[in-house]
Amino acid sequence: MNGLWQLKALGCVSTLQRGFDLPSYNRVAGDYPIISSGGVSGYHNEAKVKGPGVVTGRYGSLGEVFFVEGDFWPLNTTLWVKDFHGNHEKFVYYLLSSQNFKKFSDKTGVPGVNRNDLHKIKVHLPSVSIQEKIVTILSTWDQSIEKTERLIAAKEKQYRCLLSGLLSNNRHKRGHIRDFTIEISKRNNGVAIDRVLSVTNRNGFVLPEDQFERRVASADLSNYKIVLKGEYAYNPSRINVGSISRLDSWDEGVLSPMYVVFEIDDKKVNSDFFLHWLSSHEAKGRIRRSAQGSVRETVSFTDLGAISFPLPSLDKQIAVASILNITRKEIDLLRKQLEAYRKQKRGLMQKLLTGKWRVKVYEEAISK
Repeated sequence: MNGLWQLKALGCVSTLQRGFDLPSYNRVAGDYPIISSGGVSGYHNEAKVKGPGVVTGRYGSLGEVFFVEGDFWPLNTTLWVKDFHGNHEKFVYYLLSSQNFKKFSDKTGVPGVNRNDLHKIKVHLPSVSIQEKIVTILSTWDQSIEKTERLIAAKEKQYRCLLSGLLSNNRHKRGHIRDFTIEISKRNNGVAIDRVLSVTNRNGFVLPEDQFERRVASADLSNYKIVLKGEYAYNPSRINVGSISRLDSWDEGVLSPMYVVFEIDDKKVNSDFFLHWLSSHEAKGRIRRSAQGSVRETVSFTDLGAISFPLPSLDKQIAVASILNITRKEIDLLRKQLEAYRKQKRGLMQKLLTGKWRVKVYEEAISK
C-alpha cells in the first residue's frame, strides 16, 4: 500500500458500541427511528445517538448494516459506530457492509458476535479525499437501486389494484376449484429424475439448496412425486402461508411425498388466470379459512377443491390474464435490473474498498 492507503484494524477505523435497552412498555411514538438488528422497528420520541450513524446486528440477525441519516435509538441487539476516527461516515458504512460478520458468530443458540472480535478485522483504509470519491461512486449505485425499488413498489401496487379490480367482480359466475383441477400422483420409480424441488410462499418453486443452503431430501427419491412444467404443487401443511405455485422454471422435478401435485383443465380455466388468482387477497383468505379447524391447519386436495372460484368465460379469463401478465413481466424485468445493480455494487465495493481499483484524485496535492 502507498501513503494514501493503510492496512488497519477495524477498531482503529470505527469503534463499535453496544446499543441500548428500550422495553416496549417505555416506547413513546415520536420521530426518531428505533434500529434493531433487522433495521427500523419503530419510532420513539427520544434519540440516544446523534446522526448520521451506522448500525449493524450484534445478536439475532447478523450481516445487515444500516446507514441512518438523522438521530436514532439503536437497540441492544445492535452495534453502532460510536467513533468514526475522522473517517467519512458513509465510507465506514460501505466498509462495514463489505465485511462478513456472520463468520464471527459463536453459532450457539441465537447467532451473536463480539465487538472485540470485529475490531480486530484488518481493513484497507485510504485518505479521506479518496474515501469521499469512493462514496460518490457507490452512492450513484445506491440511487439507482433505491429508484428501482420504488418503481417495483409502485408496479406491485398497480398489480394489486388491477388484480382486485379484474378478479373481484361480483358479476362473474362462480364454481369450485374441483371443477377444473386434476390431482396427479406419479412416483419417481427408477429414480429417473434427481432434481429435488420445494415450493415457497415467496419464490414459488426453488431448489432446496438455494433456499436452505443445503440439499434437503431423502437419499431414496423413488417415492418422490414427479412434477412437470405447467403443473401446480403445494405442501398441505404450509398452504395457509401461500406455499402453492406453478412450475415454470424447469421442465421437470420431484417433490417430497407430502406434496400435492395437480394440473389445470385448460379447456375450462386459463392457467395464467388461476395463477394470478392465487396471488389475490380473496384466494389467500379462502385458503386460510379452509385450513382453520384442522388439527395441523392442513388443506387436502379435497379441501382445496371445495374453495369457491370466479369463472368468467374462457375468453374473458385469457383477456384478464393477458393484462396482468404484462404488469408482472414489467415487475420481473425491474427485479432483474435491481439484482444487476446490486451485483454491480458488490463488485465495485470489493474492488474499491480494497484498493484493487484506484480512483483518480489529485495525489500530488494529497501527499504533500
